[in-house]
Formats: sequence, C-alpha cells, structure tokens
Amino acid sequence: MKILHTSDWHLGHRLLDQSQLEEQSLFLEWLPDYIEANSIDVLLISGDIFDVGVPSANAQKLYYDFLIRLHHSCCREVIITGGNHDAPSTLNAPKELLNALSIRVVGKATEPISDEIFKLTRDNEELIVAAIPYLRDQDIRRAVAAETADEIVNRYKTALISHFGEAAESCERMKSANTTVIGMGHLFAVGGRTSESEQSIYVGNLGDIGAEDFPTVFDYVALGHLHRAQRVGGREHIRYSGSPYVLSFSETNQEKKIILIETGKPLIITETTIPVFRKILQLEGSVESCKAQLEKLDEENNSLTPWVEVILNNEKEAATGYWEINEFAEHLKSEVLKITVKDEKKIDRLKSLVENAQHITGFKPLDVFKLRCEEQNLDLNERPEMLDAFNEILQTALNPENP
Repeated sequence: MKILHTSDWHLGHRLLDQSQLEEQSLFLEWLPDYIEANSIDVLLISGDIFDVGVPSANAQKLYYDFLIRLHHSCCREVIITGGNHDAPSTLNAPKELLNALSIRVVGKATEPISDEIFKLTRDNEELIVAAIPYLRDQDIRRAVAAETADEIVNRYKTALISHFGEAAESCERMKSANTTVIGMGHLFAVGGRTSESEQSIYVGNLGDIGAEDFPTVFDYVALGHLHRAQRVGGREHIRYSGSPYVLSFSETNQEKKIILIETGKPLIITETTIPVFRKILQLEGSVESCKAQLEKLDEENNSLTPWVEVILNNEKEAATGYWEINEFAEHLKSEVLKITVKDEKKIDRLKSLVENAQHITGFKPLDVFKLRCEEQNLDLNERPEMLDAFNEILQTALNPENP
C-alpha cells in the first residue's frame, strides 16, 4: 500500500497582501497527477488546510475541486485533520457528505477517541490511522483554579501525551501482526530530550514533546505545523512534510516536499521535491548588485510573476536605495514586495544584551528571544507565527544533521 503525507497548505494565504491562490491552484493541479502516476492508495493531510478559520470562497473552491478530482483517481482514501489555523466547524461541516466519498475529516479532538481511528484495507493489506488533529487546550485539559503558568503547561503536555497514548492503545487492540499503524499530529515536537534544560521550550498552545513521547505502536508519524520538511530527533519514521510552497521570505531556501510511505517490513520512506510554481526570492547586496540580480531574474521565463525581497547590506545606501530599487523594478516582470536594510546595530544590541546578562547560563533560548522581542516592542500574543518560526530555527540549530 502506498500512502502520501502532506500538510500545511494554508489555502487562501497572502504573502505581504499578495494572494497565493495562483500557486496553490497549480499545486492542487499537480498533486492528483503525481498521485495517479505513483499509484497512491491513501492521502494524509496533517492540518492547516486553510490559512484562516473562515476561508474565502475561492480558497474553499480550491479545496473542494481538488477533493472531487481526487475521488476519480486511484486514491481511494483521504484522511484530513485540523490544524491550529483551521476552524473545526469549517472542516467538520461537510464531514458526513465527505465520509460517503471515503474522505475522513477530523477537525478537532473527538469523544470517544475511537472516532479518530480509521482502519483501511486494500488488496489484503491492512492500515490503521490515528488521525489526531491539533489538540486545543480546552479540548483535552480541564481548567483548575489558581493554576500557575508552569502548571498549565505541564498539565497540557501530560494531556497531549495521554491523548496520543489512548489513540495508540485503540490501534493496538485493532491491529494484527502485519498491520501498518500510522499516527497523525499537528504540533511542535522538539528533536528529542537533551541534558540542558534551557533547550526544552514551550510554544504558545502547541506543547513541548520529543520524539520519544510518540507511542512505539506507530510505524510512521505524519506531522504538520512546521513548514520545513524534516525528521524529528533524527528518527526516520517521525516526520514533518512541511508546506508545499513558500509561505514567507524566510522559507525561500527550503526545498518543499511530499513524503511517500510504502508499507512493508520495514517501511520504505521517500521524499519527493515539489516543483516551484512561483519563484519567491531574497536578493542581497548593494543597490547596484541587487539591480543586476533583478535584471538577470527578468531574463528568465516564469509562468507566474516572481516575488522578491531586496536586502540592502549597506546601511548608508538606505536613504536612496528604496527609491532606486522601486523605480528600477517598475518595468520588470518580477515584483519587489519588500525592501529591507541589514541593520548591524540590531545585532550589536543583541550581543550587548547577552554579554551584560549577569547569569546568562540561566537563560533559556526562549527567554532571550522574548527579551529581544520586548526590546523591539513586538507583542508575541499578536504575532504567534514568530514563535513558530523561532521554534523551527531552534530545532534546526539543535539538530544540524536533520536536513
């Protein structure tokens, strides 16, 4: 049996107020062709189908048009879980209708938990999927009066691990000797425990669990939430598929992937790089260097308009650089969405913060990050995506061997 793992489509997303529906549409045209060419039996989508809880009509049309097309393909089973960007009510509204088409939707944690477990059979092969959605605090943890912040975090983490454990027990009771068991999840998972407590972080409502916290009954864990395709803690069978296209300029150097799992003992896990449907680039240098790079980009034949962030590395050019670049770009086929200046002073201020800390060994990475945000008057409650980005960077730093 062949299973395809993807996540974080964020349909309807806008990059600096530019709609990404064009590249999203091209991806959803390409994906069924890939599924047909590779004889995929089951598609798993691990959360964040939409970018907002109430998606636009166009974003919803992309979603339903894709599902209709998929229904006529070789892929007979689709399992979709909700992410932190998805409104459970939006995903669950057509649940019964989609179920008749062998499209299973779990928008939020269910009671009983057995409603998150699906047993699929094809050509005498058996697959059990624990389709665990993003677990909201209120869905899995009962509030207790006068709890401290640390107690809330610890109780949420315990409830999260318990939920995965209960799902795993249900799978264990249903499986036979040759059954493949897959767990789905939408959360932040650190690369694994370390001896240094400051490297254990908790982000927003997502919890802080390691590779070792996932039940061993799962032959593969299909995760969503982080946009870079990666293994968790170096474990081959615990993976984020990542988003299928660039969603911010910080992702421009990432290869976007989908993950194919072929059943057997052992599983065969293969990554496929997704075509780039729109070039989204960062160009860095002096004003003249950036103009030359933009000119070279203009010589390419791109089906969709490339979007560019220009980073000027000479602060002295900032005053005229914005005007020069914008004027130069007016007649280009690419579009400059953002111009920034590499500010060495900000780096110096951060160095000073670290050097002057009386007990720097007592600081967790998250503490330093929060101090830096406070210095810049950034409210992390209003910008939760910054916490997500910080976590992804930290995980990459802690696990340099993880591609």
